[in-house]
Amino acid sequence: MIARPRPGQTGKMMSAGEWVNASQAASAHRVRRAAAFDEETAPHSARFHTAAAVGPGDRVLDIGCGTGRSTREAARAATPGGALGVDLSAEVLALARQLSEAEGLRNVEFVQADAQVCRFPGAPFDLGISQFGVMFFADPVAAFGNIRAALRPDGRLVLLVWQERERNEWATAVRQALAAGAPVTDTAAGRPDPFSLGKTALAEGILTAAGFTDVTFTDVPDPVRYGADQASALEFVLGLREPQEILAQLDSRTADQARGRLGTVIAEHDTGQGVYFGASAWIICARVAR
Repeated sequence: MIARPRPGQTGKMMSAGEWVNASQAASAHRVRRAAAFDEETAPHSARFHTAAAVGPGDRVLDIGCGTGRSTREAARAATPGGALGVDLSAEVLALARQLSEAEGLRNVEFVQADAQVCRFPGAPFDLGISQFGVMFFADPVAAFGNIRAALRPDGRLVLLVWQERERNEWATAVRQALAAGAPVTDTAAGRPDPFSLGKTALAEGILTAAGFTDVTFTDVPDPVRYGADQASALEFVLGLREPQEILAQLDSRTADQARGRLGTVIAEHDTGQGVYFGASAWIICARVAR
């Protein structure tokens, strides 16, 4: 299996108490609605899979793998190579293992670890990938430096990240609906957010400082799908971290009004074939500097 340490390599992972990004672990909502999360960004995933161009025999490291969809896709493409998925959450990894076993995959493994500080078992890898899983590092230069160290010389890195918040209607419309007219504090202030790599100059600077080169950006303008109908979309959105943090600051009456506004916004985005919001992402490609 790809994740087994080589001779002389301990493969020892740091305990959760030694992690620096533990607070960013996925919630139980991510597990309960795993299929909805995969469906949300299905067009993005298809573009990402093409850009990653995993080939037979590749050894792939998937950072922030969640429930493992991208890891499983990589493992299938890499046969007879394989893929290692790394994530902070034991819950999402348990489901990732179940799904991999159900699909009969034998060349994929999952490890619970903090990618900023862990030693990845099975390194060096030919390719590092991440689908919306690398925007939350406390020290992104250190984190990407640690990832670079796990890749072979001239190894590739392919990331899918959100562009800036104002280019993502799914974030701005939901926040405006919930927080309209209410004195809401931004509880995410001071911590990494989903848009931390949205500015190309900043993202390129981080990756260059971490030892990568040939950094390129490809625009991904596909919308996100929040559900097949308004009820499922509302449930999906209300389970996300930012809506929960906003609603927690409101009294019950104001919170009910906020949910009503959100329901109206979701209804406005119901196409009859699903609830869609505008979105903009980057596919970032880079190589390990020689």
